[in-house]
Amino acid sequence: MGKITVRNIRVYAHHGCLKEESIIGSDYLVTVEVFADLQKASVSDNLADTVDYVFINRVVKEEMKINSKLLEHVSQRILDRIFKEMKSVAKALVSVSKVNPPINGDVEMVTVTLKKKRV
Repeated sequence: MGKITVRNIRVYAHHGCLKEESIIGSDYLVTVEVFADLQKASVSDNLADTVDYVFINRVVKEEMKINSKLLEHVSQRILDRIFKEMKSVAKALVSVSKVNPPINGDVEMVTVTLKKKRV
């Protein structure tokens, strides 16, 4: 079992419960960790034998374009797509961070992390 991490994918999106957030938008950082059997890829040197991180980046960007009120919702959509479209993934974690959230405080970011296992 191996792990591939795509860290801090920068996205500008329109998520949040406040009306202004869905209009103005804000900056987000998304990190995806996927666990899969990488042994074959380590020997074959073939992209088809691994989890393509270009695919992960594309899924994140596509799902982040769809407005959600909650970071939990968008995180779950990303996980669901990864498991649906990449059968070799056994487990994954998705962290979605809203940079400078509008919470009346000096907060760098707020992060939601969800994980999923193939059963």
